[in-house]
Amino acid sequence: MSAKAEHYDVIRKPIITEKTTMASENGAVVFEVAIDAAKPQIKEAVEALFGVKVKAVNTTITKGKQKRFRGTMGRRKDVKKAYVTLEEGNTIDVNTGL
Repeated sequence: MSAKAEHYDVIRKPIITEKTTMASENGAVVFEVAIDAAKPQIKEAVEALFGVKVKAVNTTITKGKQKRFRGTMGRRKDVKKAYVTLEEGNTIDVNTGL
């Protein structure tokens, strides 16, 4: 498997919400990442895919909710988010896509 494919396995998709839009004003971008991805892997993947310098990576795991699917109880998957802070002068426009 190529290195670029591995980076796409680490970073799943950007998360665009009101909270992440406010974070982007401070130079941070939020991505959904693989649940087993480590901070150095995330940093390397963002720098390789977008050509920017990463200052810091903070992660959080949101536990999946119990929900009812067709009358039976189910569970949504756990989601790991990475708040990636970029160095001064670097930007990523997540609205245009990869």
